Amino acid sequence: MKIILIKEVKKLGKVGDIVEISDGYARNFLFPRGLAKEATQGNVKELEQRKAAKEKKSSEEKKRAEDLAEKISSFTVQLKTKGGETGRLFGSITSKDITDALLDQYGIEIDKKKLNLTTPIKQTGEFNVEIKVYPEVTAQMKVIVSI
Repeated sequence: MKIILIKEVKKLGKVGDIVEISDGYARNFLFPRGLAKEATQGNVKELEQRKAAKEKKSSEEKKRAEDLAEKISSFTVQLKTKGGETGRLFGSITSKDITDALLDQYGIEIDKKKLNLTTPIKQTGEFNVEIKVYPEVTAQMKVIVSI
């Protein structure tokens, strides 16, 4: 019997997979627990439509993310802070400071976890910060720190 998995089942498949299994396993275990449904023509068509809609939505989100990444790449965020005469800062600039400045200066809100800042900035100068906008889309933004 061919079935469509509604939920992930160990050693059988993931959500949306069409698998061939024995009739008893399907009727006595999977169907009563709501883990699968029979792979009729209607159910298979519905599954294909859902996959197509999900793919379309994902491509639209990726396109918006690419546009945002292009926009962010053209930005230069300027931060003023207290520091010593040698250019060393009192404290440091963290990813939260950068995201707050991006929101204040350009009105774009980005989660601080999406910034790829390995160590906090402790010197004045110009730095390139990588922002992960979408799983496969990143942007480089310039950050200028001054006293």
